[in-house]
Amino acid sequence: MTIPEETLTETITLTPPAAEALRDVMEKKNLQGYALRLFISGGGCSGFQYGLALDNNIRTEDTVSETEGIKLIIDEVSINYLRGATVDYVDGLTGSGFKIINPNVISSCNCGQSFNSPEEGATEGCSGCG
Repeated sequence: MTIPEETLTETITLTPPAAEALRDVMEKKNLQGYALRLFISGGGCSGFQYGLALDNNIRTEDTVSETEGIKLIIDEVSINYLRGATVDYVDGLTGSGFKIINPNVISSCNCGQSFNSPEEGATEGCSGCG
């Protein structure tokens, strides 16, 4: 895998617990050389939803950065919605998983996986995740 020299100028933060969880997964699945792809897609009950994937296919239009020893890949559309976001890993009584904290969100569902941006306008609540 060849990582382009261009780096992310808009900070996307990966917390130490998130980096550790990713390293554990990549080690267990033998995914050396992979990076975390962070993206948004249409859908969810608030308009957009977050996506995370382990990927070793860097496209020329992707933005690449490294934080906490983990490479992050963000496509050219998603970066506009994720500037300043933080990827965290939470481990609680009701479960564990990755959590995106995004300063660009104007409304979101209780699940935290679906959001609305200023470009799209706020919606009236959530109908799907309670």
